Amino acid sequence: MQGITPKSACRSRRLLGSLLLATCCASACATANGELETGLQHALHLKKGTTDRVGTSGKAIEAYMREGYLGKHPDQRADYTDYYLLKKPASFMGHELVLIEEEYITQYIGCCVSPGAGVTVKVRGNTQNLQAFARAQRCTLTDPVDVQHALSEVAIKTRLPKGHYAALSCRERDAERDEP
Repeated sequence: MQGITPKSACRSRRLLGSLLLATCCASACATANGELETGLQHALHLKKGTTDRVGTSGKAIEAYMREGYLGKHPDQRADYTDYYLLKKPASFMGHELVLIEEEYITQYIGCCVSPGAGVTVKVRGNTQNLQAFARAQRCTLTDPVDVQHALSEVAIKTRLPKGHYAALSCRERDAERDEP
């Protein structure tokens, strides 16, 4: 039986160090994604008794930008809406987040701005959690959604993998639609 040589011990330490670093990075990424997701969900929550949202979608989007999930500028702006395609994997309520939208007014271009935000996800499993969120926060869930067609409608040229996609819209008009 051969003993441990200094060279093999050094390799073992490097391997162990690499594994620890990879574990820490994965843990940090999961924590960052969890915090980002929480911020985005907060931005979509409805303020009680109003059609306003609790959080600020712009701040949630800026957080995704800082972490490199979104580009510094929208992939497209059409009418009053910015569209951001995800640059790296992130989750939203257990589904794969692929697009974040933010609708707001900077300059009047005609009728009708409806401030708020929306997300499009590639569904993993079922959409019961999205349905419950949409009901509770007076959002509109479109399930399924033809994401390729929706993106081409706003002149975004990209190819997403085939799959089951759903879109959640949490804008002022969504909250007003269900008012008693």
